[in-house]
Amino acid sequence: MPRIDALPTPATQTSVDLDALARGFATATGASTLPGADEPRLIVFISLSMPEATLARLVDQATRARAQLLLRGLSEGSLPRTAARIQQLIGTRPVAVQIDPRAFDRYAIQRVPAFVLARAGGQDAACSGEQCTRSDDHVLAAGDVSLDYALDHFQRSAPAFAKDAGRFLARLGRRK
Repeated sequence: MPRIDALPTPATQTSVDLDALARGFATATGASTLPGADEPRLIVFISLSMPEATLARLVDQATRARAQLLLRGLSEGSLPRTAARIQQLIGTRPVAVQIDPRAFDRYAIQRVPAFVLARAGGQDAACSGEQCTRSDDHVLAAGDVSLDYALDHFQRSAPAFAKDAGRFLARLGRRK
């Protein structure tokens, strides 16, 4: 039986200032805030079990495009292993990586990599087990392609999203 009274105590008794941490994150990534309802969001759904070359390419492109990388869950069921693997993957690049299994449900992601361009003002509804965002709030592409290829596809196939896709393509150094 574990002894609760024998657990180690923190070296400091001061509480963590989550607001300061969030501001530090925003400063480090060059953004004043995380993408909100007033700007389009580009989300790249990945798995740490994907081929290394694919992950490296997507991390590089997500960094330049200021896209968010999303994982469904923990690698090998371990938060420390997941954090170490993410750190190894991104190095010092200022890219947002999140673990959010609900987003996979929200956008009905069945395979990775998958790319979602979500319209500014779109709502992130709570959901379970099936797509639960309005289909006109986002566009989706999936397959082992580059981020710029997916954005080109969005421009060609979804005229309502062409301008937003063009903004992200410009961040990648591509003009269209």
